[in-house]
Amino acid sequence: MATAFVFPGQGSQAVGMGKALAEAFPAARAVYAEVDEALSQKLSTLMFEGPETELTLTSNAQPALMAVSMAVLRVLEAEAGLDLAREAKFVAGHSLGEYSALAAAGAFTLADTARLLLLRGDAMQKAVPVGEGAMAALLGLDLAAGLEICAEAAAATGLVCQIANDNGGGQVVASGSRAAVEKAMEIAKARGVKRAIPLPVSAPFHCALMQPAADAMARALSEVTIKTPRVPLVANVLAAPLSDPEEIRLRLVEQVTGTVRWSESIAYMAGQGVTQFYELGAGKVLSGLVKRIAPEASGAAVGAPADVDTFKTRTLG
Repeated sequence: MATAFVFPGQGSQAVGMGKALAEAFPAARAVYAEVDEALSQKLSTLMFEGPETELTLTSNAQPALMAVSMAVLRVLEAEAGLDLAREAKFVAGHSLGEYSALAAAGAFTLADTARLLLLRGDAMQKAVPVGEGAMAALLGLDLAAGLEICAEAAAATGLVCQIANDNGGGQVVASGSRAAVEKAMEIAKARGVKRAIPLPVSAPFHCALMQPAADAMARALSEVTIKTPRVPLVANVLAAPLSDPEEIRLRLVEQVTGTVRWSESIAYMAGQGVTQFYELGAGKVLSGLVKRIAPEASGAAVGAPADVDTFKTRTLG
């Protein structure tokens, strides 16, 4: 039996996230204080009290979600004796969660991770003028069918349309120019796809339109120390493990415009003997996806004080 720890991405944020942890555990309060200091802003107050419109801004949501994930990790280390290097076979994170995973594995400092994610969120928001891009969830499709539909929509419009996320369980997400994504939804519906739903996002993430943000991250990452992670990272763009700091740097830049191959990442880890996935942070999205992608494995979300108590009863592999 092997264990992996996974870290959520954007969309899992909610006002009040991480507050109960801060009230219950000094280790969580210390994480929030360090992130606030690194960013020279009271991000923790925004997380606990809102307003939601501010928290949802990409440049706030990304470091905030990482802060909650790292608070959970530090609490588990302090209260449940977690030793990530000893207990985890892999770490992985969904989009921005990849930074949380790397911080958890010791590749980045907490302060550097917070600053990188603030910059990443800001650069992604500014890469495309509001209203020009779009994303849509196509439900009931596998990756191959999604790629085909996006290629057809791009050819028909002459605009960008790519698969941003392969989330597994028949859910792929298209991203690109608004007209091309709308065309992809139209094609998908004509082919009898279960549902094609526009997503309430402020930018078209993980597609070629994000190249300005990728360039900004290349510059920022070139100035940051990346250590060899204590646990291999299963990278979004490869769905395979990485430990070399220079390749991690390269793949984090690619990730901005590349597909988040989440379904393949979970399947890879399950194929390597992982039977237990712990999702550390806000929400339960990833542990839900585990059930669809690798039904023989179990997924558990750890984000609240009660979850910490449950985690203490874990069986070590």
